Amino acid sequence: MAWIKEIETEEAEGKLKEVYEIITSRTKGSVANILKVHSIHPDIMEAHLNLYEKIMFGESGLSRSQREMIAVVVSSANSCEY
Repeated sequence: MAWIKEIETEEAEGKLKEVYEIITSRTKGSVANILKVHSIHPDIMEAHLNLYEKIMFGESGLSRSQREMIAVVVSSANSCEY
């Protein structure tokens, strides 16, 4: 649980609701906490989502497996659970 104010999906309105709907349509129906911390700024949440998708799924000389391995190493080095 973050110490940052988060707006839950069932409480979302307007732009935030739209962004949550985009996220849940691409996932198993849930919104990761790493994105929820941006919930008071939906435009930033959307930009974070777009950046993540571009890095992980966009054109690259790296395979998806290599990208995931890099993410694991960086998260481990940063003592981050994500």
